Amino acid sequence: MVKKSIFSLLFVSVALFYGCSDDKSQETQQDKNTTLVAPAPAPTKEYVLQSLKDEQFVIKESEEGFIIEGIKDKIIIFDIFATWCPPCQGSASHLSSLQEKFKKDILIIGVTIEDGIANEKLEEFAKEYKAKYTLVNSAQNRHFVDAVASSLKLGERFPIPMMAMYKDGKLIQHYLGAVQEEFIEKDIKKALEK
Repeated sequence: MVKKSIFSLLFVSVALFYGCSDDKSQETQQDKNTTLVAPAPAPTKEYVLQSLKDEQFVIKESEEGFIIEGIKDKIIIFDIFATWCPPCQGSASHLSSLQEKFKKDILIIGVTIEDGIANEKLEEFAKEYKAKYTLVNSAQNRHFVDAVASSLKLGERFPIPMMAMYKDGKLIQHYLGAVQEEFIEKDIKKALEK
């Protein structure tokens, strides 16, 4: 038993000695051949979304949520939807009603998750389901949606419609799936009181 322990200890010591010395010589040679590369810049946390009416919204991610450049003192509701989704279709008229009722205090932006959808398809959606709020369609839609979902810790797959409400860059509330207009209105009124 003692012989096995001594032999094992000797074997491990020799392996470490030769292993380390070989690594150092390779490391030194590798260091001589390596060029220092600057670290990659941090990914931007800014998204530019284009509305169907050619308005641009520059959205910046903050520590607590999202801010739209140039929009102050308004509640922002991002409605993440798809034109083929029945609950999204049903939510459109409710969101339009809220946009009209609180037009000075809120801005609702519908962000489609559909990549490469034609503006005409979104315009048809708006007309058919009475979506009288801002709809955006740009190459950055999906990146923005992913950022919102990540900030809410929803993972890659989440139900739609998904709405997130912010004021002054801070999350007020978020909703998954179909939500009654009264619940959203109650949260809007509560946020306006603060």
